[in-house]
Amino acid sequence: MSTSTYFITGCNRGLGLEFVQQLLARGQRVIATCRDIATATDLTALTLKHSGQLSLVEMNVTDEASMREAVDLLNDEPIDVFINNAGVYGPRDANFGRVEGPAMAEVLYTNAVAPMLLTQLLIENVRKGSGKKLVYISSKMGSIEDNGRGGSTIYRSSKTALNSVVKTLAIDLAPEGIAVTTLHPGWVRTDMGGPNGNIDAPESVSGMLNVIDGLSGANTGQFYNYDGSTIAW
Repeated sequence: MSTSTYFITGCNRGLGLEFVQQLLARGQRVIATCRDIATATDLTALTLKHSGQLSLVEMNVTDEASMREAVDLLNDEPIDVFINNAGVYGPRDANFGRVEGPAMAEVLYTNAVAPMLLTQLLIENVRKGSGKKLVYISSKMGSIEDNGRGGSTIYRSSKTALNSVVKTLAIDLAPEGIAVTTLHPGWVRTDMGGPNGNIDAPESVSGMLNVIDGLSGANTGQFYNYDGSTIAW
């Protein structure tokens, strides 16, 4: 497998950290971001083993200036694959009657607005890359068709908004040969997913990387499960 450069957000733990580990094991080059490098001990430990492959960049996706500064540090380096992994769940009890405006606005910004803004900042680096892939970690809870239980209003809404952003990006960027997709990682046993998930992070990320490997202009603009099956919007 040829070496590609991956730019990944939210790498201090969970799925983001697992993406970094599996890609390094593949021999790929990874630029990993997190809010606070000093506290990302598992991530920083990887730099000792993979100093030539792994670069760490401090970035807060809730701060547009921070995102701009992080992209400026790339110095026009080509990016083959952008994986937008950073995201938040928000208040766990945000059901009807308990939804508060500031909390909803914060989650919507982190999960939907920030990925759009970061993509705009990073797009010139992606254009310079040979992979030309944009990948966004979403959730099946963002599927309107699949919503048969209600609840989790804030998180659901934020992921639905992200899915709309991704679908639009896929159409807008198709003429440039840039492939775009959104992925459901499954119900994963992580800090966000909780201890009762159906799968662990290695299985989820392994599956998602297989989907990313197969991403092209022919299947851009789809919503995929980690196992490669499609999900209705």
